[in-house]
Amino acid sequence: MHVFGLTGGIASGKSTVTRMLRELGAQVLDADVLAREVVEPGTPGLAAVAARFPGVVGPDGRLDRAKLGAHIFATPTERAALNAITHPLVREAFIRRVQALEAQGVERVIYDVPLLIESGMHAWMAGVALVWVPRDVQKARLMSRDGLDSSAAEARLAAQLPLDDKRAHATWVIDNSAGLDATRAQVEAMWRAMLAHG
Repeated sequence: MHVFGLTGGIASGKSTVTRMLRELGAQVLDADVLAREVVEPGTPGLAAVAARFPGVVGPDGRLDRAKLGAHIFATPTERAALNAITHPLVREAFIRRVQALEAQGVERVIYDVPLLIESGMHAWMAGVALVWVPRDVQKARLMSRDGLDSSAAEARLAAQLPLDDKRAHATWVIDNSAGLDATRAQVEAMWRAMLAHG
C-alpha cells in the first residue's frame, strides 16, 4: 500500500483537486472527516472531549464546534490538550480505513490533511501533493469566499505555514491559479505518476 499526502492552504482549492482525483478513481481519505467521526455522539472521543472541556456538548448530544473552537483558538495550551485527545483517535481511524482498503485490493491511498507538513506526517508518505496558488490570489479568494476583510484574511493566513514554504516538501505542486482545465491536466499527470509509483 502506498500512501500519498495531499495538502494545501485555506482557499487554495484543495477540495477541487480532491474532487478531480476521486473522478479519476483515486481513494481519498479526508482527515477533517475522520476528525468529525471520532467525536460523534456515543464515541469515546466525544466522552473524552466533554470531560476535558465541560459545556461543549450541546443539548442534542453533539459537539458544539463553535463553542469549542472559540475556547481553544484563544489558548494554545487548550488547543494542544484537544489535539492530544483527538489526534491519536484520528490516526487509529485512518489506519483502520487503510487496512480495509488494502483488504479490498486497493494499492494507493491519498490522505488529505490540511496541516500535513506542519504535523510532520509528510515524512513517512510515498509522496506529497501541494495545491498551490500565489498568496495574493489565496487572500482574495479567502476574502470573497468567507466575506472577510483584509486584516481578518491575513490573520487566517498567518495561522498556517505559507504555501511557498510548503513547496519545499512537495513531490508535486498543483498550480491552481490558471483555471480548472489547467488544474485538471496537472492532477491527471500527478495521478499517472502515483499509479506508476513502486
